Amino acid sequence: MKNKHESNALCPRCGQHYQGFPALSRVDNKTHICSDCGTREALESINVEPAEQEAILRIIHQHMAHVSLEK
Repeated sequence: MKNKHESNALCPRCGQHYQGFPALSRVDNKTHICSDCGTREALESINVEPAEQEAILRIIHQHMAHVSLEK
């Protein structure tokens, strides 16, 4: 059974389709965005440079792929 908060939507920030639970944008506190953009916004808020943000997202994706393979 799908949770009522799960999405299959288009992220207005990056334009990519995403599935799962959306993040709430820090910009206006009401727009739903993909989890990657939510992570980027959080990292931007603590002045992490864009290149480092992408490196962090790569590590998260690698970990998530590894976790899903274990199931």
